Amino acid sequence: MDIHKISHDVSQLADCAMVPGLGFLPVNAFVLHAQEPVVVDTGLSTPDKHFLDDLAMVIDPADVRWVWITHPDRDHTGGVRALLDAAPNARLITTFGGVGILGCEWEVPLDRVYLLNPGQAIEVGDRTIRAFRPPLFDSPVTTGFVDESTGAIFTSDCFGSPVPTAELATCADVRDAGDVREGQLLWATMDSPWVANVDEARYRRTIEPLRSPEPSAIFCTHLPPVLAHTDTMFVTISQAPSAPSFAMPDQRALEELLATFAPGVPS
Repeated sequence: MDIHKISHDVSQLADCAMVPGLGFLPVNAFVLHAQEPVVVDTGLSTPDKHFLDDLAMVIDPADVRWVWITHPDRDHTGGVRALLDAAPNARLITTFGGVGILGCEWEVPLDRVYLLNPGQAIEVGDRTIRAFRPPLFDSPVTTGFVDESTGAIFTSDCFGSPVPTAELATCADVRDAGDVREGQLLWATMDSPWVANVDEARYRRTIEPLRSPEPSAIFCTHLPPVLAHTDTMFVTISQAPSAPSFAMPDQRALEELLATFAPGVPS
């Protein structure tokens, strides 16, 4: 995992996952350095990950006051249980549905949960953060938020894109990753396939509250940070309903992929 101090307010914990045939998908967590520090998502859930050790390079986990899980997919929740254990004063921000999904895997401590719905806000010491439902999402319990003190938005999967290499996936500025427009539209139709069936005018109306006023930055779990020209990102996702639908690989494609792998060495 690569650690980047993006600004006085935000640190990025940058990881990625290889997606065969598509490249590498960024998998970011963030720390919002508010007076009451907020950790946004907690990384991948594979056994080789050590989120708490990585987080300790940014902040003492015991100082964390809020853990915001944008939605309870396994690429967002890898370190959540360990972090709650290490941060006894932290509370878990999610939704009623989010608690239900998390509770299928472990006993969520309800006395440490803070339920926050889209449109609601919470004070984190020196600033207010306000929840919203991103225009694109793959889970009905997804919430992002806007930091009202800086105008930055944290958007979960929305705006995501695979990129060609792991180095690009873990960079600190999307401008270093090249042109991501095509990848963003592919990701939109892959991660939110329902977008092909929506009324385009109504869909675009869900974008405008985030687009105006233009945010100072976009922090997405699956894209390097967007620190300038954020409006181009909104232009791209506004085109998602008319983008070609993503065709999922089938068994034949899997067999063709497996045929390219080097044979294993007998033990």
